[in-house]
Amino acid sequence: MTNNGLLRPARRLTFIHTVPALEPVFAALASVRLDGWQIAAVADESLLTRTIERGYVDEEVLFDLITHVQKASADGSDAIVVTCSTLGEAVDKLARKTVTPLYRIDRGMAEQAVQQASSIGILATLSTTLDPTTRLIKATAQRAGRHCTIVSKLCADAFDCLRRGDNAQHDELVRRAFEDLSGEVQLVVLAQASMARALEREGADKRYLTSPELGMDHIAGLIRLSRMSDY
Repeated sequence: MTNNGLLRPARRLTFIHTVPALEPVFAALASVRLDGWQIAAVADESLLTRTIERGYVDEEVLFDLITHVQKASADGSDAIVVTCSTLGEAVDKLARKTVTPLYRIDRGMAEQAVQQASSIGILATLSTTLDPTTRLIKATAQRAGRHCTIVSKLCADAFDCLRRGDNAQHDELVRRAFEDLSGEVQLVVLAQASMARALEREGADKRYLTSPELGMDHIAGLIRLSRMSDY
C-alpha cells in the first residue's frame, strides 16, 4: 500500500531451480521472509546436468540461464534468485548487467561461515559445485578482512549413488565424509543443500551450514534495505 492509501500490485519473486524438488522448500522460506510477495518458479534440470557433463558452465548453459532470467523479468519479477550453487559465479556476472535484482543463493551462507570460523571445510559431491563454493568462501573472507583456512573435500561417490537412486548409501557416504572433514576444521559448509538430509538426525553434530535458510535470510535483508521495501 502507498502513502496515499492506494493498493499496489504485490511484488514478485522468481526462483530458478535446477532441482525441481527444491521448489516447495524455497517457496516456504520466501513466504515467511517476504510476506505479501508473489512467489514464482521455473525449473530447468538441464542447466545442471549439462554442466556436470561438461565440467563447467559453458556458453550454451549460460545462454539458457540468461533466457530464464530475461523471461522472469519480462513476466514482472521484481527479484530473481538462482538456487543452484554450481551456477553461482555465472549468476554474479549476470547480476552486474541485469536491471532486475538477481541473487545467488549461497552468498549468505558464505558470509555467515567466515564470521563464525577461522578454519572452514567445504564438502560437496560435485566438483562443479565444490570449486565455485571454495572460491566464494575465499573471496568472502578476503572482503571481510578475515584470515580463514579453507579445506575442500569432494565426495564424488555419493553423487553417483544419488543418481542411481540409492539415497541411503548417499547419506552414509556424506556422513562419513563430514565426520572426517569436521575433525580438521571448526565449521563445515555443505556446498549442496541436498546433503543436509544426511546429517539431520538426532544427536548429529551441528557444526555445519547450508544455503537455503541463510541464503534467503541474506536476500530478504537486501530487499528490505532496498527501495522495494517501500511496498
